[in-house]
Amino acid sequence: MIRIRPAIEADFPALLQVQQAAFDEYATVYEVSAWTAETLDSLRNDAKEKRILVAEAEGVIVGSVRFWTVAGVCVVRLLSVSPAHQNHGIGKALIREIEGVTTDAHKFYACTMLRTARNIQFFLSLGYKAETMLPNHYHHLDLICFAKYRTSPRPAKPSSA
Repeated sequence: MIRIRPAIEADFPALLQVQQAAFDEYATVYEVSAWTAETLDSLRNDAKEKRILVAEAEGVIVGSVRFWTVAGVCVVRLLSVSPAHQNHGIGKALIREIEGVTTDAHKFYACTMLRTARNIQFFLSLGYKAETMLPNHYHHLDLICFAKYRTSPRPAKPSSA
């Protein structure tokens, strides 16, 4: 059984291990050291500005994701699932949790490496649509960015009379 919850600082070492393992599989395709060599200090700094969720299986962290909202757009970043736990719905559960807890966004936005067909299919399967191509972007990566718009209306604010 998978449990999704907000990360606490005590989770950070395990979160970084999962992230390193998840991104390390792309080392032959892209320069991924920004994610495989992230430090606890940089993660602590990132956590001051972003929300972080972790996925646990039997008390062990097997996945994580970071996100924040700016001007009604929820930016999803660094979705990572332990290679041993991939293809079990953990990534989908993390994304769905973000979509459920983020009430101040009308749009969800996520980028992945262009030469990762599995990741592209992942976002498409969740109803995201390709929106932007970013060639030679961050760390010289070719990225494809996806967007999903909230389809159900948000509750109306009470009027003040």
